[in-house]
Amino acid sequence: MLATGVTTLPDAASAHPHVFVVAREEVLFGPDGRITGIRAAWTFDDMYSSFAIQGLGEADKILTSEQLAPLAKTNVESLAEFGYFTVGKAAGKQVSFGEPTDYLLEEGSDKLVTLRFTLPLKEPAPANKAFTLQVYDPTYFVSFEFADKDPLALKDAPSGCSASVAKPRPLDTGDNQKLSEAFFSNMSPGVDFGIKLASRAVVACP
Repeated sequence: MLATGVTTLPDAASAHPHVFVVAREEVLFGPDGRITGIRAAWTFDDMYSSFAIQGLGEADKILTSEQLAPLAKTNVESLAEFGYFTVGKAAGKQVSFGEPTDYLLEEGSDKLVTLRFTLPLKEPAPANKAFTLQVYDPTYFVSFEFADKDPLALKDAPSGCSASVAKPRPLDTGDNQKLSEAFFSNMSPGVDFGIKLASRAVVACP
């Protein structure tokens, strides 16, 4: 869906981004108090949700997770190429994720589609030296924004741990002027524009 479908989206906008995602993230802890993974819940905008599931099921009925299972599998597998748009750092050093588990797609009563999946850390990370998490697309084709309500949760965290989300600074005039198709079409490989608009979640434990 997200990774495979963005290249075939109808040209509904003259500038980036084309897809909008509201993200909720859950940081998972092991019995020893270390961080073991990230559980993501990404809800897509109405236009993309409609595009992603067109032709599946009956238009007047909500699709089940079982009906959406093949699409969920394709989507999650395709996201590997993009690093799952997820960057975690422990004590300033980037962590590595394993293959996603527990993935599924849900269609809500509002007809919006939500992708849920768990990204396990290849090596558990200590949480007492600050753990940061960002979810974003470097090319800014997809706009990720943490939810206003309950954007970040801690699962089985040790006592005294806290979580916060800091929004990015507003773009300056020069960057705003770059938000055109021409700029992104000619952007050099490896350029990370999306980080300028990425919120940063911080987990701190004593």
